[in-house]
Amino acid sequence: MVIDNDFYMSLALQEAWKYQGLTYPNPAVGCCVVGEYGEILAVEAHHKAGQPHAEVNALKHAYYKLTDDSYILALQDSADIHTHLLANHNGIFENAKLYSTLEPCSHYGKTPSCANLIAELGIKEVYIGSNDSNKKAANGSMILSMNNCMVYSEVLKDECDALLYPFQKTLDDHFVFFKWAQRLNGTTDGGIISSESSRKNVHAMRDVCDLLVIGGGTVREDRPTLDARLVNGKAPDILILSRTQEFDKTIPLFGVAGREVFIEDNLDRLKDYKNIMIEGGSQMYVLTRKIVDYYLCYIAPSLGGSEMISFDGDNFKFLNINKESEDIITWMKRIEQ
Repeated sequence: MVIDNDFYMSLALQEAWKYQGLTYPNPAVGCCVVGEYGEILAVEAHHKAGQPHAEVNALKHAYYKLTDDSYILALQDSADIHTHLLANHNGIFENAKLYSTLEPCSHYGKTPSCANLIAELGIKEVYIGSNDSNKKAANGSMILSMNNCMVYSEVLKDECDALLYPFQKTLDDHFVFFKWAQRLNGTTDGGIISSESSRKNVHAMRDVCDLLVIGGGTVREDRPTLDARLVNGKAPDILILSRTQEFDKTIPLFGVAGREVFIEDNLDRLKDYKNIMIEGGSQMYVLTRKIVDYYLCYIAPSLGGSEMISFDGDNFKFLNINKESEDIITWMKRIEQ
């Protein structure tokens, strides 16, 4: 039987992109577990820092599919899932294959080592997209190889590296992404555009980002809060990019406890932060064009409005397009001319 390794890795990638921007300070990672006859046992991702890694989530659901042991579904703590799998697997994974967009971690941090778990479950084939450059977690492949597991690296490497890029940028510098919402005809004005689920997604990103950048004109016109209330999360610090310092301090964003608000006419403040979100329209696009790493767009299935972002002939590489939600969610990067 011919096994399409790229196909299984692509499933892991698609799942992981759903959580891009939500896992900081951890990377977004996806995992697919495949049975002896090529059947898909599980496709899962890492959801949030401190929670189970992608491999653990995938092995948890693959185990349930193979055993019908529903007890494991109630387990949320990574260590508890590890313990249950190791005590009850009875060799069911020996003919399984595991595909991970990132090399399984080797260390015991907030969660136990994924590489050790995979090795102890007896999985004989592991396929990896990107190698882990984080020294604390690297060398999972070595652990697997030392435990009679064949490790195949660089499966869809470019695609997996693109998924991993935001995490790598935060290790040594900072990651900056520009987010906006538009309708099918490209307009960005005229009130709320995206769906409630998309707005919750954005709030979850605010919960883990360090700094949110927004234009002074938008603040004056929209009078936003810019918090993470839809997910009961923390509010990020705010940089208002403005030539003037005068603002009505009754605008809700100024009244959020636990945040700092900066009003500045430059972007030097970004050097003090790691995970940075920019929200805005055409003017903000132009002002931040040279510092943005990735772009994130929510496309709502509606028409109306009159204003739209002018991209001035820029070209983009589309990294991921998610059509499973109410809005189309697209991650992309600008192609240097």
